[in-house]
Amino acid sequence: MASVLVVEDDQFVRSALIRQLTASSAESHTVRSVGTALEALREVAHFRFDVVILDLGLPDLDGSEALKMLRGITDVPVIIATARDDEAEIVRLLHAGADDYLVKPFSVDHLSARMAAVLRRSRAAAGEPPPSRVLRVGGLTVDPLRRQAELDGTPLDLTRREFDLLAFLAGRPGVVVPRKELLAEVWQQSYGDDQTIDVHLSWLRRKLGETAARPRYLHTLRGVGVKLEPPREPQP
Repeated sequence: MASVLVVEDDQFVRSALIRQLTASSAESHTVRSVGTALEALREVAHFRFDVVILDLGLPDLDGSEALKMLRGITDVPVIIATARDDEAEIVRLLHAGADDYLVKPFSVDHLSARMAAVLRRSRAAAGEPPPSRVLRVGGLTVDPLRRQAELDGTPLDLTRREFDLLAFLAGRPGVVVPRKELLAEVWQQSYGDDQTIDVHLSWLRRKLGETAARPRYLHTLRGVGVKLEPPREPQP
């Protein structure tokens, strides 16, 4: 059971979510709900939640702005519920700190599965100490304990998920990791959209100073997976 904050201005949708999430079952949750961004900020400031379901079409403030404000005061997992399926918008929301997203309309079973995955990641991060060994791959250094990464001595400014992905790959240098394994180990999901992985790989490549067309550390094998390995020395 989890403590959930539903931020949704449509009373019909909100009532349906509350009814389904609090249904008497092994997966029933404690749910509070609000209809505006400002109310959501007040709730998060006064109560502890395990996950927030955030609608984007709020009457007082766009949900993307509300997400930025939430991230300023809490690291509670946030799942975006949106009718917008624009790829650029989804990328922007993930970059702004969303942990996952669902495009409306969606079933409560789908929402519950995404919530379970987000909660597993959150609880694992809180309860399991990271490995203490510093990982080195070429000029890349990853310290899982301090959650710091450097490239050729320069610190990398990585989001939480970017760091998790980089650390996982750095712990298996030269090994091709299937996308299914990345979803399971980094995102704690048994299934999902490859777009999520592609987005984070793209951000990592940019911060590592490379591109998909001209990779140095990150190599994608189409239809197989992803591997991280030291850059090859230029041919004389």
